[in-house]
Amino acid sequence: MPESEDSTDVRVELRFDTQGDSYRRVVAVAVDAFPQPLLHILGCEGLWNDGPVWVGPLESFRSALQRIPRQYEAHRRALAQTLGLTGMTRVLQSDVSRTLVMGVLNVTPDSFYDGGRYTQVEQAVQQAMRMVEEGADIIDVGGESTRPNADPVPLDEELRRVVPVIRALAAEVDVKISIDTYKAAVADAAIKAGATIVNDISGLQFDPRMAETIAAGGAAAVLMHTRGTPRDMQRNPRYEDVVREVREYLSKSCEAALDAGVMEERIWIDPGIGFGKTLEHNLSLLSQLRSLRSLGFPILVGTSNKSMIGQVLNLGVTERLEGTAATVALAIANGADAVRVHDVRAMRRVALMTDAVVRGRWVGSR
Repeated sequence: MPESEDSTDVRVELRFDTQGDSYRRVVAVAVDAFPQPLLHILGCEGLWNDGPVWVGPLESFRSALQRIPRQYEAHRRALAQTLGLTGMTRVLQSDVSRTLVMGVLNVTPDSFYDGGRYTQVEQAVQQAMRMVEEGADIIDVGGESTRPNADPVPLDEELRRVVPVIRALAAEVDVKISIDTYKAAVADAAIKAGATIVNDISGLQFDPRMAETIAAGGAAAVLMHTRGTPRDMQRNPRYEDVVREVREYLSKSCEAALDAGVMEERIWIDPGIGFGKTLEHNLSLLSQLRSLRSLGFPILVGTSNKSMIGQVLNLGVTERLEGTAATVALAIANGADAVRVHDVRAMRRVALMTDAVVRGRWVGSR
């Protein structure tokens, strides 16, 4: 049985503190009587240790606090008090033991990777069932291509593409179904057809009714960062500090979702790799992904077969499996809780192997 918060004499001692700006502040703490699952969480957040002393950025400790399960509340409280973070209230509600895999199901004629393959309901359902067999935890159904330079799809056409597929999937698969849309009317119809997640590339910015629609439907929300629309987002995107600006954008999106009544434990964030960003911006976000953990919400990352991989490796869209595997592994190592992929079988294996290293968990472990 898990320890109660009163069953352990928890001691945490501050050993070192550079002070200064929160995002550059480094601290060292000595912890005593921390169970192994909590030590794995500290390691997963990029902190390093010398025996009982753990060292790293204050923001990494902040992220770790948000991932400590409620049964270890005494440990979380002792660490928070020692670090001066007692004002924190949000505790991440997600399974930290394994990275979730979201399989991409595009029912469009023009998506950059698999456009035209699954435009018929029967084809789409067969592909979804294949991805479930390969290990997908979520099927993400999209009826409008959001690749760079893509034109918007009329509402009626998007509904025609996605609703029959979601309704059929809801009767066939046991995993969660996500609708990839920025239109509230599509989200509403998809939820009624069986979707339980709304994956909004605009982070609630394109449709003012989206937040209340998600809340009313009791769905989860994936809030992504973008700059501009798919049609113009890659026209010379500029940032002073891409990581800071993405974090601020997502923070506002999360607050909008909460204000509308979306349940806190049903909010996810996505840095929006490839959406209004140059290669350098994308690489910076991947390498500094952990800084988004301070928002207190689980992170979904989608790098699968994207142009950043083609730019680095000089490869076409059908030759980017290895590059995708590298970015998936790095995303997980840097704090991702879920990955959105086309090649489910291969990336599920990548996720399991990376989890064994990063989270200290593997098939058959306890």
